[in-house]
Amino acid sequence: MNTNELKAAMKRHDDTQEKLAEALGLQVSGVSERVNGKVEFRRSEINTIRERYNLSPEETIKIFFT
Repeated sequence: MNTNELKAAMKRHDDTQEKLAEALGLQVSGVSERVNGKVEFRRSEINTIRERYNLSPEETIKIFFT
């Protein structure tokens, strides 16, 4: 996972870990673990993020699968 790219996407959309946690139905600590690469995002969470930030397939791959 490319943490810097995810954080950049969050920043471009004026998003915080608190807002993302709410969107994903997680606690902030759960989002923090995922953003920092300690826990993998679930497929459903990746889809929610992809839609939330309007990520292209290439951007999605760059963030979550590199």
